[in-house]
Amino acid sequence: MYITQTFNILHDWWRYLAGTIFIFFAWQFVGMIPLGVVIIIKSFGTNQMPTDIPQMAALMGNNLFLFLLLLSFAVGLIGLLLTTKKLHNQSFTHLTTSRKQIDWKRFWFVFFLWGGITSSLVLIDYFFFNPEDYVFNFKLQSFLILCVIAILFVPLQTSFEEYLFRGYLMQGFGVIFKNRLAALVITSIGFGMMHIANPEVQKLGYVIMVYYIGTGLFLGIITLMDEGLELALGFHAANNLFAALLVTADWTAFQTDSILKDIGDPQEMALSEIFVPVFVIFPILLFVLSRKYHWTNWKDKLMGAVVAPVNNDINKD
Repeated sequence: MYITQTFNILHDWWRYLAGTIFIFFAWQFVGMIPLGVVIIIKSFGTNQMPTDIPQMAALMGNNLFLFLLLLSFAVGLIGLLLTTKKLHNQSFTHLTTSRKQIDWKRFWFVFFLWGGITSSLVLIDYFFFNPEDYVFNFKLQSFLILCVIAILFVPLQTSFEEYLFRGYLMQGFGVIFKNRLAALVITSIGFGMMHIANPEVQKLGYVIMVYYIGTGLFLGIITLMDEGLELALGFHAANNLFAALLVTADWTAFQTDSILKDIGDPQEMALSEIFVPVFVIFPILLFVLSRKYHWTNWKDKLMGAVVAPVNNDINKD
């Protein structure tokens, strides 16, 4: 239903091509203007322009850099919503879910579930297994500013990525290729490739793409099985928000004034950080969610054909 209902809106292939170009322009060009201006101003008088995320964060301070970085995603989200409304005549609810209303209980359930799991894993590692890999990084004023920025803007960043990949593009590829598996695989690979310029890739190598693409597959699966974005939105928001507040490292995309700072050797934790979530934790979460929400008919929902309904009145609001 989530992909099939796309037949009820304007879904020509050229609209998705034009829409994707417009969204990318809003995100990467318009949204990046404030960050670019501040970098130029801060670099004025020096003989060196920052070329990577750690250098940019060091130049302007973690909180200002985080705010300007997240601002670009907020602009991208505005561009995406304008695209779906004006180019596809699609409502916000229709983009979000196949249900008649957005089910926020689903969002909050997985938000607190995953937030609790990730926070517990970090704290257990800090207190019991590898305390030498962390330093206490808490500074009250900076942390309070971080809280405001993160709580307001991290959900906008994660929502942009979910509405783009598991929403707009998954629906678009679904009706273009008439196949759910094609939409799932293409958007998951695209989601992974979006992170290829992250500092984590430079530090750990391309093996970390297993985590990014695997996460994309997990989020795509729960979207298709649950017939909506609510679970993916909640999971992604919790994943980035709790990480931004709890722990940072010099080699990550999010440079924050968090409570803890990871100073351990990233090469030593590559196995647990990359493979355990994808091949152990995510399958367990799929089992838990499938039992809670009574998912059935996995093969058809994940790999079945996308067929235009005879009656075009499917949840159009």
